[in-house]
Amino acid sequence: MRKLLAAITILFILGSALSAQTKATDNILTLDVAGISPSASIDEVAWIAGYWKGEALGGAIEEVWTEPIGGSMMCAFKLVVADTVKFYELVALREVNNSLTINLKHFHSDMKGWEEKDETVDFPLVKMTDGKAFFDGFTFEQVSDNEMNIYVLFGKEGNYKEMKFSYMK
Repeated sequence: MRKLLAAITILFILGSALSAQTKATDNILTLDVAGISPSASIDEVAWIAGYWKGEALGGAIEEVWTEPIGGSMMCAFKLVVADTVKFYELVALREVNNSLTINLKHFHSDMKGWEEKDETVDFPLVKMTDGKAFFDGFTFEQVSDNEMNIYVLFGKEGNYKEMKFSYMK
């Protein structure tokens, strides 16, 4: 009986570590330090592919996501305010270690990078549900075949804010 209880306790602890996540805001989860990303394939988020437009950050936004191929999808993002490009992003959504991760680089309007040459901002997968992909600080929500919301986490722990980007195809 002791061995059975010990085995159950170990499985519970391991299961907790594997799904160690914290709710940062209403629509965004973060992956705890001990957390391990769940298994997922790029085909599970194929619905993100397309040409998306919306308004946010005081201007017009657009994202172009490619179809999955080679275990990845790529995206180009642009923000335009008062007919002036404010910044760009290049994004890779990739299969890594049987899960998914987002690697992102920002660029000024003159295409000079914000991050250092070999650095990216990374968002490992936290959780998948039907029509939602929760990355660490970044959530995709499929509203319909032609509507998508992306929620992005800003701020520091204890003072997080969520920004919603609503898109139409």
